[in-house]
Amino acid sequence: MKWMFNRASLGALAGSLGLCFFVMGTALPASAAPAPGSEAATPGATRFAVVWRLRGDVSATRGSAQRKLREGDPVYVGERVQAASQAEAVLRTEDAGVVAVRPGTAFVAERYAAEDKPTDSLSIRLLTGSLRVISGWISRTNRSGHNIVTSSATIGIRGTDHEPYVLSPELAKETNNPEGTYDKVNRGGTTMKVGDNTLDIDPGKVGFVRAPARVRERALLTILLPVLLDKVPSFYVPGEFDAELDRYSQTADQESQKQLEQKRKSPAAAAKQCAPTDIAKAWLAGLDGAIAKGDAQAIIAMFAADVAVRANIKEKGGKLTSVDLGREELAQSTIAAMKGLKDYKQRRVWTDARLTDLAGGDACDRISLRSVVVEQGKQSGKAYRFESLEQYSLELRSGKWIAVKAETTQQ
Repeated sequence: MKWMFNRASLGALAGSLGLCFFVMGTALPASAAPAPGSEAATPGATRFAVVWRLRGDVSATRGSAQRKLREGDPVYVGERVQAASQAEAVLRTEDAGVVAVRPGTAFVAERYAAEDKPTDSLSIRLLTGSLRVISGWISRTNRSGHNIVTSSATIGIRGTDHEPYVLSPELAKETNNPEGTYDKVNRGGTTMKVGDNTLDIDPGKVGFVRAPARVRERALLTILLPVLLDKVPSFYVPGEFDAELDRYSQTADQESQKQLEQKRKSPAAAAKQCAPTDIAKAWLAGLDGAIAKGDAQAIIAMFAADVAVRANIKEKGGKLTSVDLGREELAQSTIAAMKGLKDYKQRRVWTDARLTDLAGGDACDRISLRSVVVEQGKQSGKAYRFESLEQYSLELRSGKWIAVKAETTQQ
């Protein structure tokens, strides 16, 4: 049967049932910030790339949390990546592409998905400085979804090795070049777009768009159109890792195509590499860790906005009563229960996870998870201990594993 609760009764029920009730949270707009130096900026954040090469200080920042990058570290969507004045980094994206970060550069990967779907995308906002971008197989699955955005232009790709550059006012004055967005194409081609105006840039050429004018006059629109330059500006200089990037660029198309074909050729192999048990255990570890820390927002962020939740609770005499909860009820009860939780301990007796076959294939995007957990602690001063069977349906959405269905049964 379906029970409806007000805020007070939610807190009371959460207190009497302990964690069996409130871990079934759903997404709120806010999410917990990580401790400095932690890998992910938020629980379940979408990984955009991995640091391949590094020289000097390069950091990744989200909100007030900042971490210094090291080789092998992941970089996540939404993090601001900043290279010091003498620092460089090369990032390998999940689709076999490359983003080389030049000294003094700052950018944010605003969107990334590499799932061999028409919705695959890579969108980078370049704030200042320069990148060298060698496109991966997203340029094949959704070319229109692959772009670099600056304050004055949007740069699309045509299977490309190119170098977008946002020239700051300071560097513009120092080099005696106009401030704005530049793009140098090494291989393939790009399209620079300003409003309805586009400019195709071929190998060996550099496109340019001036920074937005401060004075709003219609006559100024003419000088804001994208143009081809007569020569490559002197501020374009090779980075420390460019010799290695030059070699990679020669075979990048073949390499990314090979990876894409392997992904398409063997769904079963991809599913095997997917390792559903490892994914499930990692997801549960994130959930259990957030509970132990009393981080209600992190718990909530691990569940989808449309999550379907049921708690099967034992009444006196052993009869089970089912409680179905809506989004707001779940969020409120999670936060309320965390406030009164003390001395929490838990142990997972066993965990089983399997791919969910909904379309006759073995795609690694849905997992059925079952786990028996023993929990104990104090809720609002009252000691409790119980064993329960937890069942989750996990889905990979925008690169993040989240629960779309959850059920707990008190044993």
